[in-house]
Amino acid sequence: MRVTRVHVDLPLATGARLALPEEAAAYLARVLRLQPGDACVLFNGDGNDYEARLLTVGKRGVEVEVGPATAVDRESPLRVTLLQGVARGEKMDWILQKATELGVAAILPVSSDRSEVRLDQARARKRLAHWQGIVASACGQCGRARVPLVEAPTRLEDAIARLPAGPRYLLDPGAAESIASLAAPGEHCVLAVGPEGGWSPRDRGLLVDAGFTGVRMGPRILRTETAGIAMIAALQARYGDLA
Repeated sequence: MRVTRVHVDLPLATGARLALPEEAAAYLARVLRLQPGDACVLFNGDGNDYEARLLTVGKRGVEVEVGPATAVDRESPLRVTLLQGVARGEKMDWILQKATELGVAAILPVSSDRSEVRLDQARARKRLAHWQGIVASACGQCGRARVPLVEAPTRLEDAIARLPAGPRYLLDPGAAESIASLAAPGEHCVLAVGPEGGWSPRDRGLLVDAGFTGVRMGPRILRTETAGIAMIAALQARYGDLA
């Protein structure tokens, strides 16, 4: 029987007894209705899964005893950083979830000229916490024991200034390059995907000046919630671990 994996933002060590954070406790107790003595697996992003057993389940929370740790290596040899124009509501959640399942290493949400979502500082903090929860939950489902980095939403030009070295790809239906014609990216690459309205000429200029190469994904124009996921899957199949 499959054992539930739950992310906790806590140090974990074999033999420790600890009270689970509210969200994890509510999931195990109220959603799954686990009882004292039931097993689960905890992970905190350090690369290990920790066996655990529930000790108490009550209104005051859930206490567990942490068991042995098992190293987990489900990270792709191709580390993809997704530079994603912020999309509306559930579209962005879907992008984060599926990108995590496909092995993306980091996600940088950006606002650009044609972004339909505008976040003030308070809303940006709340949205970041929500996005981090989406990614952690996706790791719990897909078996990853390292949680991809999700940065706070920022302006495109500021995100570009902090990008890691490596090949940089810009999805462009009119580009001459395709997946088949790309040189192998090595261990790391960056993929830029625009928001619902696409990149403006100014945005595109910023990306090209920063070394992004246009890449087409077939003859059809894909929506923002499809484009990045399709490209990540194609890159992982060709250069990563989906082969």
